[in-house]
Formats: sequence, C-alpha cells, structure tokens
Amino acid sequence: MSVDVIGRRALNRATLHRQHLLARTYDTPSTVIEHLVGLQGQNPLDPYFALWSRVDGFDPSELAAMLVERSAVRAPMMRGTIHLVTTGDYLRLQPVFATVLARVFGSTSFAKDIAELDREELLECGRAQLVAQPTTRAELSRTLSEQYEGGVGPSMAQAVTYLLPVVQTTPRGVWGSKGTATWALGEAWVGRRLESPGDLEDLVMRYLRAFGPATISDMRTWSGLAGLREVFDRARSRLRIWQDEEGRELFDLAEAVHPDPDTPAPARFLPEYDNVLLGHSDRSRFFSTAVPEGWVGNLLVDGMFVGSWKVESGKAGARLTIKPQVKLGRPQRAEIQAEGSRLLEMMAPGSAGEVSVTT
Repeated sequence: MSVDVIGRRALNRATLHRQHLLARTYDTPSTVIEHLVGLQGQNPLDPYFALWSRVDGFDPSELAAMLVERSAVRAPMMRGTIHLVTTGDYLRLQPVFATVLARVFGSTSFAKDIAELDREELLECGRAQLVAQPTTRAELSRTLSEQYEGGVGPSMAQAVTYLLPVVQTTPRGVWGSKGTATWALGEAWVGRRLESPGDLEDLVMRYLRAFGPATISDMRTWSGLAGLREVFDRARSRLRIWQDEEGRELFDLAEAVHPDPDTPAPARFLPEYDNVLLGHSDRSRFFSTAVPEGWVGNLLVDGMFVGSWKVESGKAGARLTIKPQVKLGRPQRAEIQAEGSRLLEMMAPGSAGEVSVTT
C-alpha cells in the first residue's frame, strides 16, 4: 500500500497551525498551555513571549496570576528541563517524566559524586528540608553537607531536585518580579496529590496534536522517554502514516488539519527556548541556517528561522535589535518592524521603544 509523501513546507505549515503560529488563538492561556503540553521555562520569562506570539490580546498579568495562584507551575519535566505547565498537567505528567529525570541525573557527574551514599536516605533528608520550607540548592547543599560529612553538597542538592517531584516557587517566573531558583515539593506547593502514571498512548496523541506530523524519534527528542516504538505500534491503526522527502515514517492524528503549504505565515518573535523549535529531532521544517549564540530570541518569517533578536533597556526606552541570518526584502522588514513594535508595547506599554534591524 502506498504512503503519501509530505514535503518540508507542508510539515512547516501543519506544525505552525497546531502551535497557533499561523494565526493567534482566542483560547485562554491555560487552554493553550495544556494544548502545547507545557512551555519551555528554563528562562523564566520565555513562556510570556511564547504565549504572546500565540494568544490574541495576551496580557502577561494573566500568566503571572496563574503562577501566583498556583494554577500553573514551573518544574523539571520533558528532557529533564524546566517547563511551565498547568497544575493539572503537573500532577498528571510528573510521574511519567520521573523516569526521564532519573536517567538524566544518572548521566551526570553529580550521580557519581553520591554513588557511595544511601540514596533513599539522602532523598528523605532532602524531603524533610523541603517540607520545612521552600529551599534553594545552595541551602540544600549546606544542610546536607552538615548531615553527610565528606559528602559533596552541590551534588546532593542536585540529586534532591532531580529525583524528588519538585517545583520552582514564585516569585521566580512572575512577570515584573525577580527571584532565586527556590524549590518546593510539588504536592505541598499545589495542595494536591500526584496521579499514577497513565497510558503513554494518550501522551502520544497529545504530542501529535501539537507537534505532528512527527517521527517516533521526534517525540523521543521532545520527551526524553524511552520505549515509544511499542506505544506507536499499538496506536498505528488509529493514526495516519506519512513519509517525508527522505523516506522517514511520520505519524499523525487521522483527523488532523493540514493547511495549504502556500498559506501565509506571519512574522513571529519566539523566545530563546520554544516548544516548536525543540519538539523534533529533525528541525529542518523550521531551520535552514544555524542559530547564533548570545541572542535571546528566534525570529520566524514565512514560517522559517531567519534570525535572532534581543531587547535591551536604556534611558531612552527599550530597544529591540534583530540580527538577520538571511537577506530580507523590504516587505519582510516592514512586517518585522510592525510585529516588533507590538512586542515592545507588550513589554512596556506606553513607553518609548525602538526596533532596529541590523544589516
């Protein structure tokens, strides 16, 4: 039986559509966060830029309120990295990704440093400290070093925050606030119990709904989970199968929408770490050039990465500087200027700002 081939541009438009990057959505931030299965959050403010590019009329105070009210949290999740998720998704998904966190920790030098320690005893000591109050890794390190003479404090603190179900507490991650990375037990912070790990088939469907069409390797890269081939094989009869131009097998939801590859894709300012740019092992649907280091955002034009951006504050106001990696025409520059001005208005309403595209 023949399998339909899907080109790179069609993949690009399909994924942009599911990520609300072809057109902004009127859904609530909470709905969008759950649809995307979380937002990259190791840079505390990245989720605000991610939502601004996806949600029509997004106000940063909405997400800030979710974090303060604890209906959303920042926690180690996919690939062992910090993600912002709804509290419901944290309780559902943290038990699933606990195996990923344990594997990531096991590959670090921190794990070697504590190899001779009783790990369960160490984690109970860390748990007791977190129950007493939210704690920084530096504070965990000092306390654990006092209890384990000769123990490597920083490595013991890393073990606690990798291997226990924790969250990073506010004010870190709240728009307009600053705070050191401080950790708490997730259940204590949100006042609800973790759920039992569910069937991975549901997570596969959620991933494809937001990132498809995709290969098994794509989902493995996004999640860090092992054993996905068996899950995809069980779900194969419910999925649509494609091939990309290199002959790789891609999976998709049977009912998924596929926009015309010629659908216009507006300019989008995405954060340094954004789900859509990190959700596949093969990222050629968005990248044809390398990303420069030292810049804090990714700029898409016509659905493809064309350069990076950063915002700097000065006495005269905020300055948004864009560094293209490709040659841009006059209409593209005008589109970037307009979208950049809207971004500055979101960041500092009513204040002076300048958008500069370097040559």
